[in-house]
Amino acid sequence: MFLKKLHRKKNGKGHTYWALAESYRTARGSRHRVVAYLGELKSGERKGWAALAGKLGGKGAAFVQPTLFDAERTSDPVPEQVTVNVRGVRVSETTDFGDVWLGLLLWRMLGLDELFGRLMPKGREEIAWDLLTAVLVLARFCEPSSERHIAEAWYPRTVLPGLLGVPGEQVYVQRLYRALDVLVEHKDAVEKHMKARLGELFDVQYDLLLYDVTSTYFEGQANRNRQAKRGHSRDHRPDCKQVCIGLVVAPDGLPLGYEVFDGNRNDVTTLPEIVECMEAKYGRARRIWVVDRGMVNEENLAFIRDRGGHYVVGTPRSMLRRYEKELTESGWSAVYEDVEVKLCPTPDGTETFVLCRSQARAEKEKAMHERFSERIEQALVRLQSRLARAKKRPNRSQVERQIGRLLARNSRAAGRYDIKVQDDPDRSGHLVLAWQSRDDWTAWAALREGAYLLRTNLHGRPPEDLWHTYIQLTDAEAAFRTFKTDLVLRPIYHQVQPRVHAHILVAFLAYAMWKTLQKWMEQAGLGRGVRTVMQELARIKCCHVILPTSTGREIELRCVTQPDGHQRTLLQRLGLKIPLRLGQPRWRRMVETLSAM
Repeated sequence: MFLKKLHRKKNGKGHTYWALAESYRTARGSRHRVVAYLGELKSGERKGWAALAGKLGGKGAAFVQPTLFDAERTSDPVPEQVTVNVRGVRVSETTDFGDVWLGLLLWRMLGLDELFGRLMPKGREEIAWDLLTAVLVLARFCEPSSERHIAEAWYPRTVLPGLLGVPGEQVYVQRLYRALDVLVEHKDAVEKHMKARLGELFDVQYDLLLYDVTSTYFEGQANRNRQAKRGHSRDHRPDCKQVCIGLVVAPDGLPLGYEVFDGNRNDVTTLPEIVECMEAKYGRARRIWVVDRGMVNEENLAFIRDRGGHYVVGTPRSMLRRYEKELTESGWSAVYEDVEVKLCPTPDGTETFVLCRSQARAEKEKAMHERFSERIEQALVRLQSRLARAKKRPNRSQVERQIGRLLARNSRAAGRYDIKVQDDPDRSGHLVLAWQSRDDWTAWAALREGAYLLRTNLHGRPPEDLWHTYIQLTDAEAAFRTFKTDLVLRPIYHQVQPRVHAHILVAFLAYAMWKTLQKWMEQAGLGRGVRTVMQELARIKCCHVILPTSTGREIELRCVTQPDGHQRTLLQRLGLKIPLRLGQPRWRRMVETLSAM
């Protein structure tokens, strides 16, 4: 090991910093890597560090870097007591502290600093990639926006330049882009680490996996991304290209892994691929897969059974017809006040169907049927009136196409009516509409309103447990809402495929931090409103207080604003204590003093 001299220019003045470095051999020759940044050192300090470097030799891993709020080393310490000119006391700048401090705490709680320190060892780059990764994820967690906004607005106004040791001018757009390029190579290692760490923190067994697919769209043509294609948009943006994201979570939405698919990929085709990906990473086990009806077909279910897996899945509404008799019979078990379930085993005993009925859902579907039926009838009356006023014979094909479009817009009640376009018996050469409501459709609609069917190959479990297992799929849907709304996954502005994947990986890491804080809040009795807590703590700032002294020199303190009543309650519940100050008081340099005047 040896001391390495580094030169920086700040505010027009050159500075010399020192780093503890070590030499190592590669296929291309000898290389240097920094073990720790030491800052500015006086002659005596340099000798001490040089002696320590000689003793450590090749044992650079034994060196422990200072923690986040350790006291700063200074060769010109500020005395305990000094006379201050009160009239000259001022605040030079205010930076964001509370939300960033909590985010950095979560980053370390999840062991992400150690993970990326191993995955991205310091090389010849000026700023370590693991620090830039922390900047990207913390920005996505605290104030989601573009890399340009991070570099030009968000990062310089936070305390991160001081906490991470990366000056604001060293974080710029192209450097963040290059950090994304490096980060995306470590997706599998990140997923494995998150599975292990979240399992330790929250005792997650991962024997029950929830899987769902969503899409997120691009701004721009995305011509350099082969996966960007037009398809079914969950964001109601069919005009934009998109990619699909398949997310696997454990109960309560704790993330396990994800895959990115082409934007026009059919959901049902993704299930075998995601099962194989999870088995390749974590081994084959008799896990229970919970998926929605959009990813279910006979081939997929046979695929899971052949691998020794289990499933609890939704089924198409058309399958309810097979159980019309069971809907009218007794034998229901109450799950909640308005939810009932009933087991319906198959004759061969290989599978079990669970018939479910919800009163709240029945009322909602009934109201929808009535609303769409009213729209259809009103439109038919208007069309009939136009036909009656027509002076010449209308085109029959055109009238039938109008009816077809009407039924397509109101498809939930389209089957209720038999509609015919006939010749008017009273006026030769004219048309008239004839329609009537189908009693069999109305009766079946009333019977199946609020009912749905589950399918599973689990045996020996009561219907209540199977229903509770399936209903946890809402955790995956809630995860997508967090991704898109709170972490602003959409729209994607990157046009190159690897950076799109890196953008999604950054959001995945931010989501893991989000769920960690949410679980922490639940255990502390604070509910699940993560964004509310973040906004409350974001009001805690760090102020640079300048104290002019009787010696003619000025002292700078980095003081943290004291929490108010609401903030103190949050911090006490979470078991956290905000530091009064960051670092130690320091003498303000003359250059800084003159520039502030």
